[in-house]
Amino acid sequence: MSTSRQDYPLLRQLPIGVGILAGSLLMVNRFLTPELTNSQARSDVLGIILSAVLVLTGLLWQQVQPQLPEAVQLKGTEGFELEANLPEAAKTELAWVSHLLLTHTITGSLVVYYRGQVLVRRGILGENPLVQPGAILQRVLQLQQPVYLVKLALYPGRFEFDYLPENTQGVICQPIGQQGALILGAKAPRSYTRQDEAWIAAIADKLDDTLQRSYPW
Repeated sequence: MSTSRQDYPLLRQLPIGVGILAGSLLMVNRFLTPELTNSQARSDVLGIILSAVLVLTGLLWQQVQPQLPEAVQLKGTEGFELEANLPEAAKTELAWVSHLLLTHTITGSLVVYYRGQVLVRRGILGENPLVQPGAILQRVLQLQQPVYLVKLALYPGRFEFDYLPENTQGVICQPIGQQGALILGAKAPRSYTRQDEAWIAAIADKLDDTLQRSYPW
């Protein structure tokens, strides 16, 4: 992921550079030509137009494909903690879900909170192993609506997520039915797409079904 973030901006800037260079060379050639023919004048006009189109294309690419924010190295120890009393079906599901989210999204730290218990902590672990629901998580549990904090440092309520790494860049709190939440800590701000959010919601629904069928444990 980091490679594409470095390569794509260079590719988007290439038309601008080529357009400016070509236009500059045409102007220099025009000034250094002692006697201009009609055919050369027409060629120069066409070249200037093409150079302008290249520059405009590059500017449009800059707007349509903005550079993604760089990911950080989350502070903490990598680990995988799973509630020991869970049935095997629930353990398998939680291990599969957490692996998918950590490997296929910008997620660097993951917590599953269900019926007042922490069922899973995986990825880069925060110092606090317990989840004490603050105002944000309580709102998610009460309203059954996800919350996406695109840049965690901007939110006063960020301190309730002390069970995530201290330099977590963004957080998604996705309800798991009416009993819990899937809490994802991102390595970069503004990094989850609409498609990611829809996929995370579908995973949470599947997880809710498995946990309901497995409860009590």
